[in-house]
Amino acid sequence: MKKYWAEFLGTFMMVFAGTGAIIINDLYGGVSHIGIGLTFGLVVMAVIYSIGSISGAHINPAVSIAFWVAKRFETKEVLPYIGFQLLGAFLASLSLKVMFSEHEFLGATIPVDSWQQSFVLEFILTFILMFIILLLSKGSKEVGVMTGLVIGSVVAFEAIFAGPVSGASMNPARSIAPAVVSGHSTHLWLYVVATTLGAIASVYAVKLIKD
Repeated sequence: MKKYWAEFLGTFMMVFAGTGAIIINDLYGGVSHIGIGLTFGLVVMAVIYSIGSISGAHINPAVSIAFWVAKRFETKEVLPYIGFQLLGAFLASLSLKVMFSEHEFLGATIPVDSWQQSFVLEFILTFILMFIILLLSKGSKEVGVMTGLVIGSVVAFEAIFAGPVSGASMNPARSIAPAVVSGHSTHLWLYVVATTLGAIASVYAVKLIKD
């Protein structure tokens, strides 16, 4: 159970810090859009370095599914990982709801323009992220001294440039929890489908250049 609880805690930290930065910036200012992107990147980096050796620090259902498609992750582990990731994300959003009940969206990802635009963007963002994760990992765990820094940097730069358009989710759990807790789930399917498909597509891209 240690790896499941690690995924729970890691996902909680990521959603709490990342969407918390959005909420605090909206209500009080001072964080800025770049600060939000850096918050997501830094918390992902910290989580990878802290629990990576325990669970692999997936903290993302799309990542777990892609590792499974790549045959680096056992089938019996997929649902428990996703379940605990979602539990962690929901606890984070519920905690933020209690503290900042006046905030309407709680950091939910919502397309600014058309859903088609955000769908393609989320697909490509997650493709890039998972592509790099696969190339920097061994099995279903990230390895190497610089891995956390690199993956955190990818999350940060994608959040910084794409956040104003789609919210730069790249992670179904990160989108599901705030959408459900805030009651703004109209486009939630997009952030589940596009991110998962993008992560899976990266598995085959890696095969083209490596296997």
